[in-house]
Amino acid sequence: MVRRSFTPAQANRTLPLVRRIVADLLARGQELRKLAPRHAEGQTRARLGVLEAEIRDLVHELEQIGCDYKDFAFDKGLVDFPGEIDGRTVLLCWRSDEPRVQWYHAPEAGFAGRTPIPEALLREGDEAPR
Repeated sequence: MVRRSFTPAQANRTLPLVRRIVADLLARGQELRKLAPRHAEGQTRARLGVLEAEIRDLVHELEQIGCDYKDFAFDKGLVDFPGEIDGRTVLLCWRSDEPRVQWYHAPEAGFAGRTPIPEALLREGDEAPR
């Protein structure tokens, strides 16, 4: 499957939907972490199975949009959007406590390598997705 490439402006336009999905992921993931130590109990085991399926579905929803969920500790809500800046393949990076997509990093650099997206790219107009 060919992956979509987002401009920063396009990634930011998806945020209302991405925020809702990530909020659901965080809620279910935190419940999963809370219940996991009691996994041997019958009702808890059943609820864990439901939570795992819901988490898989929510991650799949993000993948259908074209972005990737990166926080399986379920405390930051980290999402990467594939993109390009200055002719280089990058990952536009958003965390659920941030107001907009405003950082990027090289695919191999990860979260620690985040760099601010140039302001001019955050203001660009509509472009067709690549």
